[in-house]
Amino acid sequence: MLDTHARKYVDPIIDKTSKGFLTLNMTPNQVTILAFITGVIASVLVYFDYNIVACLLLWLSGFLDAVDGAMARKSNNSTPWGTLLDITFDRIVEIFIIISLALKFNQLIFNYLILTCCIIFSMTIFLTVGALSEKNGIKSFYYQAGVAERTEGFIFFTFMILIPNNTGLITNIFSLLIFITAIQRMMEAKKIFENKSSL
Repeated sequence: MLDTHARKYVDPIIDKTSKGFLTLNMTPNQVTILAFITGVIASVLVYFDYNIVACLLLWLSGFLDAVDGAMARKSNNSTPWGTLLDITFDRIVEIFIIISLALKFNQLIFNYLILTCCIIFSMTIFLTVGALSEKNGIKSFYYQAGVAERTEGFIFFTFMILIPNNTGLITNIFSLLIFITAIQRMMEAKKIFENKSSL
């Protein structure tokens, strides 16, 4: 939801940062890798209880993840390989954060398992709709908005890390919102494909 409706407020900062990286002759894929490494380091710090630093690095990773796309658009250097790296690294960072939390709070492993299942469910719909929409002639990769997008994920991960006494409850709420997002995306997909088939 925030990725869709609040992005315009941070776009000027993303724009300036992307120009700065391009001035340094960095490529979008290099920034994608930098975002990935930053996110993985954040997950390691979560396990060792450097929670504030971990959250700062996690948000930096998310910010760089937005910057690489802006760089690709500005330099006209958007590639399928770059998109694949971006999406894959995003999921790996999320997995690493969940694993770190599960190792710290092993009594909540089932909660984290449910969260992971919800993420897989939602992302499967998201990626499938994007791929099928492209094949059906919709311009570029179709992005489905939802209640829980990546920014909401970072907010919930931050709460899960910084409020350990309530991390189980926060995880369950996060899982529910992702599940709702998945259903929301599936219903939207049904309308998209029904409209396409009727043309």
